[in-house]
Amino acid sequence: MSTAEGSARTALRLSLASLRTHKRRFAGTFSAVLLGVAFLVGTLVMGDTLRAGFDSMFGNATSGTDAVVRSDSVITTSDDAMGTRNPLRVRDSLAAVRKTPGVAAAEPSIEGAGQLIGSDGEPVGGDGPPTTAGNWLRDPRLNPYDLSQGRAPRAPGEVVLNEGAADTGKLRIGDTTTLRTPDPVKVKIVGLATFGGESGMAQSTFTGMTRADAEKYLMPAPGLAASLKVRATDGTSGQQLADRLESRLPDGVEAVTGQQAADENLDNLSGQFLTLFTSLLLVFSGIALLVAIFSIHNTFAIVVAQRTRENALLRALGASWRQVLSTTLAEAAVVGAVSSAVGLGAGIGIAAGLQALFPAIGFPFPEGSLAISALSMLLPFGVGILVCLGSALLPAVRAGRTAPLAALRETAVETTRVSHGRAASGVLLGAGGIALAAVGAAESSRSVPMTATGAVAVLAAFIVLGPPAAALAVRALGGPLAGLRGRTGALAQRNALRSPKRTAATATALMIGVAVVTLFTVFAASLKSMMDETVGRNFAGDVAVSTPGFGAGGSGLSPKLGPALQKLPEVDTALGLGQGVARVDGSGQELTVTDPAKLPEVMNLGQVDGSLARLGKDGLAVSRSKAEGNGWKPGSTVALTFTDGRKERFTVRAVYETGELTGDYVITHRAWAPHRTQDADSLLSVSFKDGVSQEEGQAAVAEVAERYGEPDVQTRDEYAQSAAGGIDMMLTLVYALLALAVLIALLGIANTLTLAVHERTRELGLLRAVGQTRAQLRAMVRWESLLVAAFGTAGGLGLGGFLGWALVRATDSRGLSVLSLPPLQLTVVALVGLGAGLAAGWRPARRAAGLDVLRAIATE
Repeated sequence: MSTAEGSARTALRLSLASLRTHKRRFAGTFSAVLLGVAFLVGTLVMGDTLRAGFDSMFGNATSGTDAVVRSDSVITTSDDAMGTRNPLRVRDSLAAVRKTPGVAAAEPSIEGAGQLIGSDGEPVGGDGPPTTAGNWLRDPRLNPYDLSQGRAPRAPGEVVLNEGAADTGKLRIGDTTTLRTPDPVKVKIVGLATFGGESGMAQSTFTGMTRADAEKYLMPAPGLAASLKVRATDGTSGQQLADRLESRLPDGVEAVTGQQAADENLDNLSGQFLTLFTSLLLVFSGIALLVAIFSIHNTFAIVVAQRTRENALLRALGASWRQVLSTTLAEAAVVGAVSSAVGLGAGIGIAAGLQALFPAIGFPFPEGSLAISALSMLLPFGVGILVCLGSALLPAVRAGRTAPLAALRETAVETTRVSHGRAASGVLLGAGGIALAAVGAAESSRSVPMTATGAVAVLAAFIVLGPPAAALAVRALGGPLAGLRGRTGALAQRNALRSPKRTAATATALMIGVAVVTLFTVFAASLKSMMDETVGRNFAGDVAVSTPGFGAGGSGLSPKLGPALQKLPEVDTALGLGQGVARVDGSGQELTVTDPAKLPEVMNLGQVDGSLARLGKDGLAVSRSKAEGNGWKPGSTVALTFTDGRKERFTVRAVYETGELTGDYVITHRAWAPHRTQDADSLLSVSFKDGVSQEEGQAAVAEVAERYGEPDVQTRDEYAQSAAGGIDMMLTLVYALLALAVLIALLGIANTLTLAVHERTRELGLLRAVGQTRAQLRAMVRWESLLVAAFGTAGGLGLGGFLGWALVRATDSRGLSVLSLPPLQLTVVALVGLGAGLAAGWRPARRAAGLDVLRAIATE
């Protein structure tokens, strides 16, 4: 056996012996690594499950479809990665498809928005996952849905629902309900269906209609369809069929394989939703692991300091500095490997819990078993070991440098002196980070990357300045404590001051958790305040009519509702804002379709250059920010290309100041009509006549709106609050995810105090011997824990508030940001941080008070 192998085995034996003897010392480290690895595993497994689930879902949707014939004109915008595609003229394409060799069957497929009303009068779905309607395909292999009960629709008004939608809405075969398309349509349920053996396509809803009804309610004109689904004869592949169809189709029409269509849908979803979702979870995993790093480092730093004499004796007996270093790193590797292995199982449990949680709060999550890949297991396992080794590296180096003569000392503790160089470098780093963040967030040169760099520098400065700041903070926070709690408070303050580095490292873990919670709290509150101000500044109506929920899942408002409300004697103006899409000078943009002449009556547009009343069929109104960015002014011409491929020249006839609610581009209904798809209004603004009270007018509007699917009728303030409803839900989710980081920080404080109690065993015994009671001893340890938590919480609130301000400013492209520091929420965050400190000190305090006095005094 070589000398190196012998040294490695010796180091491993010593490490295992030390772990067996002092296993309680590493309980906090074990828990921190376990939780961090578990969350990372849960994130990766859930990401794999989402991709596999959506892959299977889209595959099922086209499993019997060998080719898809569709328009080759599609327009995507920043808010819609799937894009809007022009409908097909069925007669032109279907005849050519059916004459193509290798075609066994072909059917028009009509798809559109359609939201069901449940038996309780409330809409089914719409909070994210789409609510869809379409024609029921007669060919069972082309139809992705399978009848499970009842029959297919045959007569006008008959529909088939997916089982999931029927269960959610408590609807049964034979029931009559309303389908928003967005015009309300009375439908009778004649059948229920499954999708790929499940109750539906994730949490989306589907209503199958006759082809005639689908054309009538979902298409702009009869004879149109979203696409043609084609099935090949035996022996003809999908690619062969698509190639044959391509050469026979009219101009502007293309053929792709069913698999290609499914892959495109998955890629679009992956690029928009899955990437954002998994990236967000990975960020929280990183935060949890970062917090764990401080807890792990602190544990090994204390353990190495407590084992100074032991390491010195090893050196005196002939052990090299490499062997001592290897022993410490081997301990870290064993702890990391065992805790990471346990974390793998816990991570699968977290993924299963999240899989059940997200559908309950409206997030689309395909049903099915978890997808567990080798990478999802190996990567977190390796990360857990590396985090543990990296956190223990500096303490291990310090242990290897222990001098043999240190074995002669009475005690051995870690160095408490903080260098002036560290303080100076921390101040310089912090000043530079604040400057970068301020410049990046400045209105004249807003830059997210620069602001992010500055934020990282400020975070690093907080870490570097931790020890000197800990000394100052504990003196300031502990001063009143000594006066209130007497000798007990003074001892707690002195214990926290004993090692500023240890206090800083312990508090930093909590500081990061509190800072991130504060960051999102400030950011969310600022967004809500900005939304309130936006609505207050732009919305000039008395009530707003809108569909409930968030996201693009609903069907929108019926365009017939606005004219119906306009006839009310209480209403002065009722104006709907519809949506369209077009390429504006080559870039996909959303258009607001409305009556521009009436806009100033229900919207505050600010200064208007030109005339909104003269847009006509070829006029365009543009927000000032877009006009200045493109060098446009009244009289400029702009090229608009619509989904039907037609390119038209529009003249800018008006430039308005504010477009937060109105959008950046406004055209008339006459201009949009030749290119429209499924008409829907996203918002209706209603103003009352003079003398009509708010209650009277709102009641009259609600009575008419009830006939159009019962959309929400809200005052200006209610509309602003509902528009921010998605922010509250996301904030709740963020708090739930960040609870893990706070839990790891709590374990770090508890573990540090436990090790400190072990280190001070003799001292605690002497205190008891000179008259300190068990209650006073418990209080001393708890107050020490509270001081550490107070330092971490205060630092986290300050850091999170600054980062929240920088994020609000940097992400505000319009210069409309409103910084909001919600006192109630931030007070709750502070109390939670302090409560975590008290909770963390409970067990160490109890353990300290339970020490036997004589044995404690005799401890070396």
